[in-house]
Amino acid sequence: MNKPELLAPAGDLECLETALHFGADAVYLGGPKLQLRAAGVGFTMERLATAVETAHRMGKKVYVTVNCYAYNSEIPEIAPYARELQAIGVDAVIVSDIGVIAEIKRAVPELPVHVSTQANCQNYASAMVYRDLGASRVVLAREMSLSQIAELRAKVPEDLELEAFVHGAMCMSYSGRCMISAYLAGRSGNRGECAQPCRWQYALMEETRPGEYFPVHEDGEGMTILSSRDLCAIRFLDQLQDAGVSSFKIEGRMKSPYYVATVTNAYRQVMDALARGETPDTDAAMAELSAVSHRDFTRGFYFGELQHETAAGPGYRQDCVFAGVVKDYDAAEGRMVFEQRNRVYTGNEVEILSPGVPVRRMVMGEMTDKNGEATQDARTPAAHYGAAVPFAVQPGDILRMRKA
Repeated sequence: MNKPELLAPAGDLECLETALHFGADAVYLGGPKLQLRAAGVGFTMERLATAVETAHRMGKKVYVTVNCYAYNSEIPEIAPYARELQAIGVDAVIVSDIGVIAEIKRAVPELPVHVSTQANCQNYASAMVYRDLGASRVVLAREMSLSQIAELRAKVPEDLELEAFVHGAMCMSYSGRCMISAYLAGRSGNRGECAQPCRWQYALMEETRPGEYFPVHEDGEGMTILSSRDLCAIRFLDQLQDAGVSSFKIEGRMKSPYYVATVTNAYRQVMDALARGETPDTDAAMAELSAVSHRDFTRGFYFGELQHETAAGPGYRQDCVFAGVVKDYDAAEGRMVFEQRNRVYTGNEVEILSPGVPVRRMVMGEMTDKNGEATQDARTPAAHYGAAVPFAVQPGDILRMRKA
């Protein structure tokens, strides 16, 4: 069986470069229109061309989301947009709307189409319809179990690839097709404008007792009754591969470069161990995944129906603080230049995250600022600082510090 693809999110060029540096085989991102991230998360055509060029130089791929449910007024935009994407060398588009798929295939039949998870494809009959329309891949509905995926895989041709989410935030609504935000906030999740009301704190009230609120809590911190845990499939990637999944997708186009680096690196190392026929250290991988901002984890629907494990606590958990990004390294001098992301002091224990190797630790010595002046306090956001480092690093490596 072929080695699965690792597909990571990219909200901007920095996240794209980070994902590729830490081992993603492909990235998915939004263009300037017709995507499900309206809050400023999208590449201009110029930056999109740069992204494609960057990825292709490394032998990697770029998929562009065209996954909104289109209004009548948007249909005329689809064909010219698809031609633009084809012209800059995009490797595939990710589409939800069946009409948009048809428009793209009429305009640019050679442009590969991946069917978005928002299309809620969870049976082989639907998968075959999308294949007949020209789709080369289906992103499976998140509600599917491993056995259902295996059955679907057995009943569709091998040239139809299957992609599945393995990590990240999950929507409480069916395949993300939710109307709560549109109803409560006038912002449609199906247009990329979700206000995430499922993450809000709610109180319970009985209709005959107005103003008398009943506590809804799971522990001392309370409970958000609509908010899902985060999906984490790192302990059973081999079972997903055996079921026929050929692309493992990480959620998170709104996430930081630190999040993208850590999660991509963890999945890359587990996938590589499996490819070598080794037993991966999933405990170490889970520790890494806990180092970034996350909710409690769930296995999703992969092993059958969920019960009460979707009820997450009221907030995120995070074991580490993003301290900086390596921008340059001088092997002869044993020094690096890093871009500050959180305040670092001389004497802090700093962890260095590099692709494909265990986390390395060092105590930060005296630093130098942009003028070459010695300092013990890297206090200026996004400023560049020099520091000695006792091992080799690369541009793009991540500096982080454990929370006290």
